[in-house]
Amino acid sequence: MLTRKPLDSATVKIPVGQVYVIPGRCKGCKFCIQFCPEQVLVESEGMNAKGYHYPVVAEDKAQACVNCRFCKLVCPDFAIYTEEI
Repeated sequence: MLTRKPLDSATVKIPVGQVYVIPGRCKGCKFCIQFCPEQVLVESEGMNAKGYHYPVVAEDKAQACVNCRFCKLVCPDFAIYTEEI
């Protein structure tokens, strides 16, 4: 299968993001995990004070975040955000 390559692919830098989670705000809806286009997040083993498993960055996906900020947009509790590094 042939794939198309953008003409400016040599000059465009893919952004890298850092994901930050505020565990105390999370209610375990998993929207951020389900809708992450790069599958960066997984459910944690630990629980917050409310008894929910909050998201964490998967160990093998630490540099996979492209800072699309979609997790921030879908989180109803403002418990997650990203910053470009």
